[in-house]
Amino acid sequence: MHKIFVNNKPITLTTNTEKGEGYKTYKLKRVGLYRAIRKLNRTNLQEVRLTHKNESKLLSKFLKKLPNVIAGGGKVYNDEGKVLFIFRNDKWDLPKGKAEGNETIEETAIREVEEETKVEGLEIVRPLETTYHIFKRNGRYKIKITYWFEMKTSFTGELKPQKKEGITKVKWLGKKKTAKALENSYANIKLLF
Repeated sequence: MHKIFVNNKPITLTTNTEKGEGYKTYKLKRVGLYRAIRKLNRTNLQEVRLTHKNESKLLSKFLKKLPNVIAGGGKVYNDEGKVLFIFRNDKWDLPKGKAEGNETIEETAIREVEEETKVEGLEIVRPLETTYHIFKRNGRYKIKITYWFEMKTSFTGELKPQKKEGITKVKWLGKKKTAKALENSYANIKLLF
């Protein structure tokens, strides 16, 4: 099962065809995806479920329905065990961004964290869950596929938000402040905690 978020509501890819309350179920190969997205955005529907009999083909078939944007990002820990957050569009988020040129996804993730926060000395510890969300740009829907990595750094310098990307704050947050920040974050970011 995979979840692709439209704002904070999921499109769930599943082999389970049962019907229920609060969600609408469609066959993946027959769904009018734009209509399903509009239903999520404009009604009190909490979820759309797209079904296919072969679980191993669910994600690949879904990803063919819209243009894909590949991104990399980091859940960065400092030596105190605090996590690096950015504040953009009135939400707490983790630093991430689109892949450029021939860079690897790991290079993308490190570059984006550095650009958005000015944190240096990043080291990838391990890959985390990949997240998916649908967004609209220039009147067209696209799927952002974000490859996340747990990172660590001993950086103690000044944090600087990348203002041209709409980032207004960069902070190291401990456990209590992280929990509070996640109350005002995105569903796909919450999956990483």
